[in-house]
Amino acid sequence: MTRATPSNEWIALLHQLPTKPPYLRVKIWRRLQAIGAVAIKNAVHVLPKAPEHEATLQELLDEITASGGEAILIEAKLLSGMNDSDVRALFDGARDADYDEITQSARRLLETGPATGSEIARLQKRMSEVLALDYFGTVGRHDAEIALAELDRRRYEHPDVSRAVPLAEQPLDLRSKVWVTRSGVHVDRIACAWLVRRFVDPNATFKFVDARSYLPGPGELRFDMADAEFTHEDDRCSFETIVLRAGLLDDPALVAIGEIIHDLDIADRKFNRPETPGLGAILSGICASTEDDQQRIAQASEALNQFHAFFSARKAGQ
Repeated sequence: MTRATPSNEWIALLHQLPTKPPYLRVKIWRRLQAIGAVAIKNAVHVLPKAPEHEATLQELLDEITASGGEAILIEAKLLSGMNDSDVRALFDGARDADYDEITQSARRLLETGPATGSEIARLQKRMSEVLALDYFGTVGRHDAEIALAELDRRRYEHPDVSRAVPLAEQPLDLRSKVWVTRSGVHVDRIACAWLVRRFVDPNATFKFVDARSYLPGPGELRFDMADAEFTHEDDRCSFETIVLRAGLLDDPALVAIGEIIHDLDIADRKFNRPETPGLGAILSGICASTEDDQQRIAQASEALNQFHAFFSARKAGQ
């Protein structure tokens, strides 16, 4: 980001474009917007005086003249009619509008979230672009930074997915079901999907939905959602609930994995197993590499299979 000097001298591009081709006017306007130049008069755009700005406007001048237009590049110092504060206000107004757009977009995602990694990355990229053009440091930057920080924080915030009342008994037939959960799967949901397909029903299918408005259909079982058939109960995470209700407690390797998933998901350090940071790093890396829920589950299943083999072998060797 280039900061203007206290003297606030300016580099000004004066240009006149030919009537044809018609797209040239839009093209040049977009280029001026992209570099953060502001118009102080029709066809007179300025940037704070700096070598890089002079070079940028010179390239634009060359493009205009090569297209049949006319352009002049000058150093300018305002004397009357408009002062430096007036020009700075134009820059600040443009950037404040950009920051407000980012802030409002982030707030909409906060209301409808959780936001996906790609949605957050797009806003962060836009923020970087605006920061590069914020030559005087506008006040709107603060609100945009706060909104983006909150959006990123909530990305990993665990929602309330507990049941109001634990189920008295589990449905007997868990096969040939569609297992439904919230989209954007992370630790607990990834592990639950692996558990179901590996130990409950190898032909299980999964559906990923917006949990706020979804009503289950026939043949569907929900997991890790508020009031789902399999979710947080008492102090158990959803993985532990499935292990319990599917009658899998006789597998010590699954119990060990459940303790890891519990600590990663609930973060209460109840079991504090030494393997927890390792599996947590693996799952975080997978989630960072893809937004696709099916791909996350497929990639994590390989690691979870290895953890299960490790715990099973260690138990057998005792």
